[in-house]
Amino acid sequence: MPRSMTELLAAADITAALCACQAADSFNYKNFFMQCGLTGKNDKEVTEAFAILDQDKSGFIEEDELKRFLQSFSSSARLLTDKETRSFLQAGDTDGDGKIGAEEFRVLVKA
Repeated sequence: MPRSMTELLAAADITAALCACQAADSFNYKNFFMQCGLTGKNDKEVTEAFAILDQDKSGFIEEDELKRFLQSFSSSARLLTDKETRSFLQAGDTDGDGKIGAEEFRVLVKA
Protein backbone atom coordinates (compact mmCIF):
# COMPACT_ATOMS: atom_id res chain seq x y z
CA MET A 1 0.00 0.00 0.00
CA PRO A 2 1.36 3.47 -0.87
CA ARG A 3 2.70 5.51 2.01
CA SER A 4 2.48 8.86 0.25
CA MET A 5 0.29 10.51 -2.34
CA THR A 6 3.25 10.74 -4.75
CA GLU A 7 3.29 6.94 -4.90
CA LEU A 8 -0.36 7.02 -5.99
CA LEU A 9 -0.62 10.20 -8.08
CA ALA A 10 1.69 12.02 -10.51
CA ALA A 11 3.83 14.64 -8.78
CA ALA A 12 3.13 17.19 -11.54
CA ASP A 13 -0.63 16.74 -11.08
CA ILE A 14 -0.31 17.19 -7.31
CA THR A 15 1.75 20.36 -7.80
CA ALA A 16 -0.78 21.79 -10.26
CA ALA A 17 -3.69 21.01 -7.93
CA LEU A 18 -1.91 22.63 -4.96
CA CYS A 19 -0.98 25.72 -7.00
CA ALA A 20 -4.63 26.16 -8.00
CA CYS A 21 -5.71 26.53 -4.35
CA GLN A 22 -2.83 28.47 -2.77
CA ALA A 23 -5.02 31.42 -1.78
CA ALA A 24 -7.02 31.15 1.44
CA ASP A 25 -10.63 30.05 0.86
CA SER A 26 -9.89 28.99 -2.74
CA PHE A 27 -9.98 25.22 -2.07
CA ASN A 28 -12.67 23.31 -3.95
CA TYR A 29 -12.55 19.57 -3.28
CA LYS A 30 -14.10 18.57 -6.64
CA ASN A 31 -11.59 20.65 -8.60
CA PHE A 32 -8.73 19.42 -6.44
CA PHE A 33 -9.67 15.74 -6.85
CA MET A 34 -9.89 16.19 -10.63
CA GLN A 35 -6.64 18.16 -10.95
CA CYS A 36 -4.55 15.81 -8.85
CA GLY A 37 -5.95 12.79 -10.71
CA LEU A 38 -7.78 11.16 -7.79
CA THR A 39 -11.17 11.27 -9.53
CA GLY A 40 -9.86 8.94 -12.24
CA LYS A 41 -8.52 6.34 -9.84
CA ASN A 42 -10.28 3.05 -9.14
CA ASP A 43 -11.98 2.26 -5.81
CA LYS A 44 -8.90 0.43 -4.46
CA GLU A 45 -6.67 3.43 -5.18
CA VAL A 46 -9.18 5.86 -3.65
CA THR A 47 -9.23 3.64 -0.54
CA GLU A 48 -5.42 3.78 -0.47
CA ALA A 49 -5.59 7.59 -0.64
CA PHE A 50 -8.09 7.53 2.25
CA ALA A 51 -5.64 5.46 4.31
CA ILE A 52 -2.92 8.08 3.75
CA LEU A 53 -5.30 10.89 4.78
CA ASP A 54 -6.45 8.95 7.89
CA GLN A 55 -3.27 9.87 9.73
CA ASP A 56 -4.30 8.45 13.11
CA LYS A 57 -5.57 5.22 11.48
CA SER A 58 -8.97 5.56 13.20
CA GLY A 59 -10.87 4.54 10.06
CA PHE A 60 -12.14 8.09 9.65
CA ILE A 61 -10.88 11.46 8.47
CA GLU A 62 -11.67 13.82 11.34
CA GLU A 63 -11.80 17.60 11.22
CA ASP A 64 -8.16 18.08 12.30
CA GLU A 65 -7.01 15.71 9.54
CA LEU A 66 -9.17 17.59 7.01
CA LYS A 67 -7.55 20.86 8.08
CA ARG A 68 -4.17 19.31 7.15
CA PHE A 69 -5.60 17.71 3.97
CA LEU A 70 -3.34 19.60 1.52
CA GLN A 71 -0.27 18.77 3.61
CA SER A 72 -0.98 15.09 2.98
CA PHE A 73 -0.10 15.86 -0.65
CA SER A 74 2.88 18.13 0.11
CA SER A 75 4.34 18.97 3.52
CA SER A 76 4.88 22.57 2.41
CA ALA A 77 1.21 23.10 1.49
CA ARG A 78 -1.01 25.40 3.53
CA LEU A 79 -3.63 24.37 6.07
CA LEU A 80 -7.26 24.62 4.99
CA THR A 81 -9.08 27.57 6.53
CA ASP A 82 -11.81 26.86 9.08
CA LYS A 83 -14.40 27.76 6.44
CA GLU A 84 -12.86 25.35 3.88
CA THR A 85 -12.56 22.60 6.49
CA ARG A 86 -16.21 22.93 7.57
CA SER A 87 -17.42 23.00 3.96
CA PHE A 88 -15.31 19.93 3.06
CA LEU A 89 -16.55 18.05 6.14
CA GLN A 90 -20.17 18.97 5.43
CA ALA A 91 -19.84 17.72 1.82
CA GLY A 92 -18.34 14.38 2.83
CA ASP A 93 -20.05 13.57 6.12
CA THR A 94 -23.28 12.08 4.79
CA ASP A 95 -24.24 10.27 8.01
CA GLY A 96 -23.74 13.31 10.27
CA ASP A 97 -21.21 11.76 12.66
CA GLY A 98 -18.74 14.64 12.30
CA LYS A 99 -16.13 12.71 10.33
CA ILE A 100 -15.64 11.14 6.91
CA GLY A 101 -15.48 7.36 6.61
CA ALA A 102 -13.83 5.42 3.77
CA GLU A 103 -17.07 4.90 1.84
CA GLU A 104 -18.10 8.54 2.32
CA PHE A 105 -14.69 9.58 0.97
CA ARG A 106 -15.01 7.30 -2.05
CA VAL A 107 -18.44 8.77 -2.88
CA LEU A 108 -17.07 12.32 -2.41
CA VAL A 109 -14.13 11.68 -4.76
CA LYS A 110 -16.37 10.14 -7.42
CA ALA A 111 -19.14 12.78 -7.13
